Amino acid sequence: MFSRKKNKPESTVPAQDNQSVPAINMVSEQTTVQGIISGKNDIRISGTVDGEIEIEAKCIVSASGVVRGNINSKDADIAGKVDGHVVSANRLILRQSAHVTGDIKTNVLLIEEGAKFDGACRMGSTISLDKEGAKK
Repeated sequence: MFSRKKNKPESTVPAQDNQSVPAINMVSEQTTVQGIISGKNDIRISGTVDGEIEIEAKCIVSASGVVRGNINSKDADIAGKVDGHVVSANRLILRQSAHVTGDIKTNVLLIEEGAKFDGACRMGSTISLDKEGAKK
């Protein structure tokens, strides 16, 4: 039960495993970004983006977030304001406080009561993640 056997010390360097902790990029409140944001990891917008967002993962626009431009992502969850087209290849959620002015293309669409949407909507499994899709 009690032994005098010494345990080997554990390494102080953490293992490099990119899949264990998801990376999330953030534009925080009271921050404005102008231009194109592109990447492979999730992004959360709580500030303002004046330009395009092209993300190969999930784009989250919080209630305080404002996007003046198109969003092109795999998944999107919008609670703030978007003035532009939204292309979500997989799933788009419009939260109660969302206000989207622009066309929507997605495979699956969930709209909470109270969300505002001014534009056309196209749904179906043929929606793909491409740069041209948000501009059509």
